Amino acid sequence: MIKSMTGYGSGECVGCDKKFTVEIRSVNHRYSDINIKTPRSYAFAEDIMRKTLTRYVNRGKVDVFLSVEGINGDSGEVFVNMDIAGGYYTALEKLRETFGISDKVTLRELSRFSDIFTLQRAEEDIEKITALIGEATEAAARAFTGMREREGEQLFADLSEHTDAMEAMVDTLEVRTPQIVSEYAARLEARIREVLGTVPVDEGRLLNEVAVFADKVNVNEEMIRLRSHIMQMREFLQASEPIGRKMDFLVQEMNREINTVGSKSNDLEVARLVIDIKAIIEKLREQIQNVE
Repeated sequence: MIKSMTGYGSGECVGCDKKFTVEIRSVNHRYSDINIKTPRSYAFAEDIMRKTLTRYVNRGKVDVFLSVEGINGDSGEVFVNMDIAGGYYTALEKLRETFGISDKVTLRELSRFSDIFTLQRAEEDIEKITALIGEATEAAARAFTGMREREGEQLFADLSEHTDAMEAMVDTLEVRTPQIVSEYAARLEARIREVLGTVPVDEGRLLNEVAVFADKVNVNEEMIRLRSHIMQMREFLQASEPIGRKMDFLVQEMNREINTVGSKSNDLEVARLVIDIKAIIEKLREQIQNVE
């Protein structure tokens, strides 16, 4: 069954005193474009996240977000760089003496210099954290795929309905096109008889004119190809692999064939049917933009 390119899914995993949450959002795109955003200190997990997602995504613009929340608070130790602190203190004292400032250098002033302090976090188990993030990504990808499959079911129903409607119009078109020649022959003979009066009609000349007209408006090949495209569209709708791009090419071919039918057939009823079919093809094209 076809899938939609748009969807959302989230998954989380808890371990190492942290909760890892992965969110996935996607929109339509001609190719596969996966963008992963992680906290800087967890950039090492991008590789496993991308490998996991490529098993689920073949087409679409996909944005993936990793957030990390400490459960018991971030553990770590703060260190003071005494050399840098001493340097700042000496400089401030020199400024105070040079400009005759009465205020003393206080701890509050020194604490404003962030490079004095260094937070050294507790060493983390990179391998275990990578596995946890991979699990969260897997859960998010499954939820994401589930939503895309549900939207794909609706796309399947809409595309099937449009395809059925187009086939019904093609049926009407096939009934109408042979009538164009017979009606032309009747009109031509009537005009000739009107002009010639009692003079006998040259049946050979008349048949030749009708044959030339019939060849000019013949759309049998276009109708055969159009029916073949309709059959192929139904096969695509049942496909399990990503098929959106092929569908897009197929509706272009449908549009080309129906345009040829319209240009060949000098008939008002056929022209109306061609317009209706082109409108359905456009609806197909719009919906197919959402198919993976």
